[in-house]
Amino acid sequence: MPEVVPNFSNSVKLKYVKLGYQYLVNHILTFLLVPIIIGVTIEVLRIGPEELLNIWNSLHFDVLQILCSSFLIISIATVYFMSKPRSTYLVDYSCYKPPVTCRVPFSTFMEHSRLILKDNPKSVEFQLRILERSGLGEETCLPSPIHYIPPTPTMEGARGEAEEVIFTAIDELMNKTGLKPKDIDILIVNCSLFSPTPSLSAMVVNKYKLRSNIKSYNLSGMGCSAGLISIDLARDLLQVHPNSYALVISTEIITPNYYKGSERAMLLPNCLFRMGGAAVLLSNKRRDQYRAKYRLMHVVRTHKGADDKAFKCVFEQEDPQGKVGINLSKDLMVIAGEALKSNITTIGPLVLPASEQLLFLLTLIGRKIFNHKWKPYIPDFKQAFEHFCIHAGGRAVIDELQKNLQLSGEHVEASRMTLHRFGNTSSSSLWYEMSYIEAKGRMKRGDRVWQIAFGSGFKCNSAVWKCNRTIKTPTDGPWQDCIDKYPVHIPEIVKL
Repeated sequence: MPEVVPNFSNSVKLKYVKLGYQYLVNHILTFLLVPIIIGVTIEVLRIGPEELLNIWNSLHFDVLQILCSSFLIISIATVYFMSKPRSTYLVDYSCYKPPVTCRVPFSTFMEHSRLILKDNPKSVEFQLRILERSGLGEETCLPSPIHYIPPTPTMEGARGEAEEVIFTAIDELMNKTGLKPKDIDILIVNCSLFSPTPSLSAMVVNKYKLRSNIKSYNLSGMGCSAGLISIDLARDLLQVHPNSYALVISTEIITPNYYKGSERAMLLPNCLFRMGGAAVLLSNKRRDQYRAKYRLMHVVRTHKGADDKAFKCVFEQEDPQGKVGINLSKDLMVIAGEALKSNITTIGPLVLPASEQLLFLLTLIGRKIFNHKWKPYIPDFKQAFEHFCIHAGGRAVIDELQKNLQLSGEHVEASRMTLHRFGNTSSSSLWYEMSYIEAKGRMKRGDRVWQIAFGSGFKCNSAVWKCNRTIKTPTDGPWQDCIDKYPVHIPEIVKL
């Protein structure tokens, strides 16, 4: 039989029609103004210099009118520049890289599970199935107290993990930026499940002997999206405190939150969550705009806590045996999808080009007036962003967003590889993904980055960054010794 060659002519024509439409709509003002400017220029050249001079001489200028007009223009310009929000710059950031002594390969994890849950083989089998489909690799890490059999989640161990993760990230950030402790004006620490007294922010103040007038905040209980909530809080504080530095710490302390029971819905976090943390330096100083890596463009926060199902889909509770853990609801992905839809509806008009907004509007009008069964138009966010950092909460989260946003494998590569190498590091996972893109040498000046995170409550938060300068491939960071072997193929099921 002769080989059948597929006919691509229709798809190629459609592609060029779409490109032409996008170019036309996105540059509509240019197409309208250019003919007007050309017409005015031709008319001016046709008149001639003598007639133009006569017209100029015929004009009578009153000194008082000139002064009033000048004063009005200067006043309007002054009000505009004074009311304009201060730019928020991301000077630099650092991610904590756990030592190899904390590594937990699948064999070790399952051996511990069999010993801890020896009376409940079905729970052990459940964890095995989750690990096989999780997308995690063999190099993820858990803190030292969890390596004991049975685990020893003491307060001392939890504080030790917090000090190691937070102080290591801050030290690395200070070395990279030349920041001194006395330069820090605002401190924000977010950690959802570990909230000791004194707070983690007080721990940082004590360690680095920060100034007594520092504005410090400690956010807890806000889930994996708390990192972007901290960024939003820092941005608001930088608007009212000029010439300031804000240090943001995002982490999740695993030690006191390791579930030792047998409830399946509460065993999921044991399989997915791993050690991690990040320190981020933000500034509103004008001189930092040249050395800063990124500029914060938008932060959009969506909260679905008014709905009971959304409120309880990620819930800390006791199991029938009185053991505390995090219960992940079966409705989690549906609720996350609804939260994402609300978030996209808000962020779309801020970032999408006019061509995508017009298509979305026309489809919406068509569904309302003509036929409500029309398929809703999904905006092409690839027109608005070059890079996507999707919270590495699990394989299902990344798969669902890739499908709904119609992203390519390269767009979600940073998220998948972060999940494979470091696991779900909660609110800090977005910074490991950003670091991956930089380590691959893909971050160029002018590139736009969309960070998307989900958290308990239920929340979906987004941040949009614009790259200030082309980022040179870093020689340090969490991907330093392994970036060359990534990306790796991650099978649907890893047989253990």
